[in-house]
Amino acid sequence: MAQEPMNTDLMKSGLLKTTGAGVLREHDLGAEVQLAGWVARRRDHGGVIFIDLRDSTGFVQVVLNPEEAPAPEDVLHGLRIEYCVQVMGTVRQRPEGTVNPDLPTGAVEVVAQRLRVLSTSEPLPFPLDGRTDIDEGLRLQYRYLDMRRDRVSRNLRARSKAIRAMRNVMDEQGFLEVETPTLIASTPEGARDMLVPSRLRQGQFYALPQSPQLFKQLLMIGGVERYYQIARCYRDEDFRADRQVEFTQLDFEGAFWGQEEVLATIELVARRVVADLGHSIGPDPFVRMTYAEAMESYGSDKPDVRFDMKIVDLSEAFTDTDFKAFAGVLADGGSVRGINGGQLGLARAGLDALVSEAQDVGAKGLVWMVVEDDGSLRSPVAKFLSDTEQADIASGLSATPGDTLLIVADHTNTVLDVLGRMRLHVGQPDGHDELAFVFVVDFPVFEVGEDGALSPAHHPFTAPADLDALVHAPETAVSKAYDLVLNGSELGSGSVRIHDAAMQAKVFEVMGISDEDAEGRFGWFLEALRYGTPPHAGFALGVARFVSILQGEPNIREVIPFPKTQTGADPLTGSPSRVKKDQLEELGICVAPDVVAAWAEEADSDPPTTDT
Repeated sequence: MAQEPMNTDLMKSGLLKTTGAGVLREHDLGAEVQLAGWVARRRDHGGVIFIDLRDSTGFVQVVLNPEEAPAPEDVLHGLRIEYCVQVMGTVRQRPEGTVNPDLPTGAVEVVAQRLRVLSTSEPLPFPLDGRTDIDEGLRLQYRYLDMRRDRVSRNLRARSKAIRAMRNVMDEQGFLEVETPTLIASTPEGARDMLVPSRLRQGQFYALPQSPQLFKQLLMIGGVERYYQIARCYRDEDFRADRQVEFTQLDFEGAFWGQEEVLATIELVARRVVADLGHSIGPDPFVRMTYAEAMESYGSDKPDVRFDMKIVDLSEAFTDTDFKAFAGVLADGGSVRGINGGQLGLARAGLDALVSEAQDVGAKGLVWMVVEDDGSLRSPVAKFLSDTEQADIASGLSATPGDTLLIVADHTNTVLDVLGRMRLHVGQPDGHDELAFVFVVDFPVFEVGEDGALSPAHHPFTAPADLDALVHAPETAVSKAYDLVLNGSELGSGSVRIHDAAMQAKVFEVMGISDEDAEGRFGWFLEALRYGTPPHAGFALGVARFVSILQGEPNIREVIPFPKTQTGADPLTGSPSRVKKDQLEELGICVAPDVVAAWAEEADSDPPTTDT
């Protein structure tokens, strides 16, 4: 194939690249291209040098023949991994026998006529080829290098696609994107606020928003009617694999609508994100169940319904039992419940390990039973149970030969919690090929502690389903709150809001928030409710949590550009960090003496000077 003369003016133009390395295909044969990226691999074959050039689009093989002088020999032989380079060359077919079918660009290569080193690289703190497990702390310390690895790069692209899909659905549904303040007044929302001291008003503090809750309600009062934003939120709470102190959520609110409209909208969003990230789900509407149903059947308000294994109440089978352990629990108002763990095939040591696992998550004990070929139950407690009781167990748990049955007797809340955890332990499938969405609705207004004390289950602006029930039987009151769950993880939550000032005041009263406290903390919001507030409802969806599940990542840190560690530290920037004394004095803040002493002890030195 005849080729056009090489256009060397491209190099002189200042244009660093004309196409991406990873997009070149056979239809580009003969094309002059200018590439820029990093040297991912380097191989020297009898004087001819091959490099894999990587940019954000992928890899392509580049041939550097010293005889064609694409660069001085000392430059060619001095090329090292992760040097940033610019290449001008021609796309050609790879020679027979060298095609790489595992690489999208594996049928072509670029023969270089010019190469320029844009910048060199120090030896890397860890390899970027993805074939080596690397300490997470080291990866986060050098996150800018970690991003060059395919795993993180792929996750960031997926995150971008997901956010774009969310915005597209919101725009199509007539929502207006509106930013809300980052520095706000402290309001109760379930976690500790992240506080920001004011220099000009010493002794006073802003709070970073746990969510845009009150401001999106003000937008409804202001007539916006359909609001959304990709919101940054902050919560000072204990870390878990699916939590960070700062996070991003799709936040939206609508006026003159209720729960059904919200759930329909969030289902549209979820389906679009799933499709745009290359997954599929069936056309049936998302499963819906009440909070009470979720707890009774799955022992969790975020049920994983990819597998059945529901919790079954077996209490009636033991109303007249001689087995003292069960009889005592029932006499104290508790219950006996079980799950069918299926064909676990465990030896005695494995079965006993299940007992230890149940005790680790709060059970006093666990009864295991294995169904024999003749239908009888093999168990350490079988001799204490009548034939009728054993038959009722087998029938209640739909047992078949080979099944392992797990039974817990205790206070009902404990039983449900333990069996909910045990069903995940023995039954949760690996991977993420199947996506099982569930809407959980009708959450309680209050959580009831073991001492009977009530604490809000949601924020105090959630509408109760029945105000009379809230006043006269608060422990049983149901709210108009709802969650979206995917594969056993809560993706987000929302509620119908209180739009009546008198009802809001009553809810505060029942929650134990005094008139004085309510007025002092959010009197400005209560006043706004008095100016023709429309009925409204909304939702907030965690971006990182959603994307991490779709990407098959066990930890949301893998889909966050610059995450914190499990302890809230940032190895890259060294935050949180101490600041100079004069900075604190400007804010009217002093560090407590015991903290200063702890610093000194930690550093094994004298207390900090006035500069720290």
